[in-house]
Amino acid sequence: MDKKRIMVVDDEPDIREILQFNLENAGYEVVPVASAESALELCDQNIDLILLDVMMEGMSGFRMAEILRKERKSQIPVIFLTARSAENDLLTGFSAGGDDYISKPFSINEVLARVKAVLKRSTAVRHEKPQEQITLGRLRIDVARKMVYVDDVAVVLPKKELEILTLLASHPGRIYSREEMINELWEDAPYVLDRTVDVHIARIRSKLGTCKGYLTNRSGYGYSMNAEE
Repeated sequence: MDKKRIMVVDDEPDIREILQFNLENAGYEVVPVASAESALELCDQNIDLILLDVMMEGMSGFRMAEILRKERKSQIPVIFLTARSAENDLLTGFSAGGDDYISKPFSINEVLARVKAVLKRSTAVRHEKPQEQITLGRLRIDVARKMVYVDDVAVVLPKKELEILTLLASHPGRIYSREEMINELWEDAPYVLDRTVDVHIARIRSKLGTCKGYLTNRSGYGYSMNAEE
């Protein structure tokens, strides 16, 4: 079995060395990089996952993730490493396309567990037979191309917002509680709050235009998608 290749992007040499040593001992191949700028040049080299520091000299980790997701359409899983843990920072990380978030100082066992979990999820997603199209009234989701259309006009959604919309639209009429959505879409991320879901839902609704009424909240229960009559 080929080793999974993990890129470690951090401008602190000690952090890179610690992570490289422990990841290689766990059986991974590691590509250590000192800056986001250099990492972007190397991301095409069959990287399976990126451990990405947020606060670095030059380009931030958030900006690098945005470039990967929005400009390059890359789906390489990203785990942010950061000393910042405020809710707004978490939301920024998810909006930038992060798959998980580890606060510094971290334990190596936690890093290894998160890496294993994210790689397992990303591998499972790649092997699933994708549902090509979801159509709900005037809303259409091209699942394969990760695109959303309202009245055939493209709407750009970050990765996590697209995942939430796809989940709800795939099961029209079903009410998903915040806890269910967190368990479904933020597996192995116990720090995610109900408020995180609410903020993502509000952002989705603001972008759906004439279809914003499809996404409804039943107080005390959760969220669902229904096409208007």
